[in-house]
Amino acid sequence: MNRRSAPVPAALAAVTALLLTACGSGGDADSSSDKIKGSEQTSAEPTAAASESAAAAGRPEIKLPESFEMHFESWTDNDPKLQAVLDDGREALRAEHAAIIEADPDSEAVAFYNSGPALEASRKWIKGYVDADESLVGEARVFDPQVRINSSGLGVLLFCMDESKGGTKNRRTGKVSGTPADVSPTLQYRNTLEKDSKGVWKTRSSETERGACGQ
Repeated sequence: MNRRSAPVPAALAAVTALLLTACGSGGDADSSSDKIKGSEQTSAEPTAAASESAAAAGRPEIKLPESFEMHFESWTDNDPKLQAVLDDGREALRAEHAAIIEADPDSEAVAFYNSGPALEASRKWIKGYVDADESLVGEARVFDPQVRINSSGLGVLLFCMDESKGGTKNRRTGKVSGTPADVSPTLQYRNTLEKDSKGVWKTRSSETERGACGQ
């Protein structure tokens, strides 16, 4: 298991091996690897309604540059409670990728959407890219979300990410590198989220597994 991963060129293989360790916490996911019913609708970007709701709740606005896009497919659910988990889970992922591009391991947005072990691991992951002077380019496709709220009241969110059209760009040399040929471009995320006193679903544990999803 690797802690969250983005397009990783060969030059960063040693960094990711050291930093991207799973921060999952045992049974929090309540058998999160089980199949969870998802939605059939498609949404490439956060909807206007979701953006307005986020702003009203004091959630930070997260912007990604045109040089790196994230497309979220079928990121909707008819149950408002499950949609709230999806929305905050999406923004947590966007915040981390924006922080890499902005070279900001201490990003307030990352801290807003993550807590405990997940926040610590996110900061280490982002810092690995900053220390290597790497940013992100291209695009990532995030798909097949499966979401539920378990018997302990925790949100369980599984999804897949395809990095085959993404890469890293060295800030000094401008060299762009994609995922190595011998590394699967897809990952499955297995996240546990906890609702805080402000109603924000914060990611508190996260695990990833490369090659666990189809494309």
